[in-house]
Amino acid sequence: MSTNFVPVRLENVVKTYGFFTALKGVSIDIRAGEFVSILGPSGSGKTTMLQLIGGFSRPTSGHVWFGDSDVTLLPPQKRDIGVVFQNYALFPHLSVAENIAFPLRARKVPGSQIAARVETALATVELAGYGDRPIAKLSGGQRQRVALARAIVFEPRLILMDEPLSALDKNLRETMQLELRSLHAKLGATIVYVTHDQREALTMSDRVAVMNAGSIVQIDTPRTLYSAPADAFVAGFVGESTLLPVVRAGTNTVRLGEAVLRSARPLPSGERLYIALQAEALLPCAADESDSNSNYITGQVRDVVFQGESLKVKVGLPDGTEISFRVSSHHYNNIALPYAGQDVRLKLHVEDTVIVSSVTAA
Repeated sequence: MSTNFVPVRLENVVKTYGFFTALKGVSIDIRAGEFVSILGPSGSGKTTMLQLIGGFSRPTSGHVWFGDSDVTLLPPQKRDIGVVFQNYALFPHLSVAENIAFPLRARKVPGSQIAARVETALATVELAGYGDRPIAKLSGGQRQRVALARAIVFEPRLILMDEPLSALDKNLRETMQLELRSLHAKLGATIVYVTHDQREALTMSDRVAVMNAGSIVQIDTPRTLYSAPADAFVAGFVGESTLLPVVRAGTNTVRLGEAVLRSARPLPSGERLYIALQAEALLPCAADESDSNSNYITGQVRDVVFQGESLKVKVGLPDGTEISFRVSSHHYNNIALPYAGQDVRLKLHVEDTVIVSSVTAA
């Protein structure tokens, strides 16, 4: 496969549709060979951003760069990009090999080269020997791989993916996430991937750009995004957190009801502060436990919900607020957990005590 992958830069890009502004001065730098996911809820602008990168739409103002080339006004067919759509957009009347060969024929690649390149693409997506099969005879995962093979067969400089796994069931979706991650490692391609699924973005990406209301709120590595969200929107959207208002009590301490909680990081600026209580970071502990590296919260168990591999325990705080913590559902946790109506004490490590300000996106 080609190593001629390209960095992408959006420079103060604005996109309006009548009186509606879909993108509000978005700027982002994507390195050559990087896998970047654009994550956000419906209407946040992520698909609009992908369309501008691909040339399927033009910005109202601002510029799109591929390396040193301004491609803002360049049509899609001149951008040398591979695209995987949500519905795969395969030709049902063509075989697997004919679907994959289509972009090569469109680019007038000599016929003597096409068969070998199709076979290489099929092997790359682990579909060797499937060339003669009709599309109708393939499973959803196999169709997704064919769409990937078609996107990479002509060795594009950039691959764009618009929610390509959304039609798959949960198990297949998770399998394909890991396969896409492996494929990226194999190809070294520049990939821009749009999704509304935060677990999908965290699983596959080198970096994740979180969008809200037409702006990029934060772009970071998955681990940083999860452990140090920029604001309350990111904290609420990434991971499984309960956001509760807190009162500033010091340089790195806040008050939640009667409890004073310490964070390992300085508090953000702003008057409206929230603690993001991540369900998997809260652990039940003994009533008399004391650890200088932990914060403690007390409440009463309201419900214990079995969810397969884990148990979600809902806890009511003294002020009536409900939070939850999550533990593995193995036998020892089952017998050790308190039941509904019992008091419980939870500990939270200072490194996992995430304090954020109110939403910063416009």
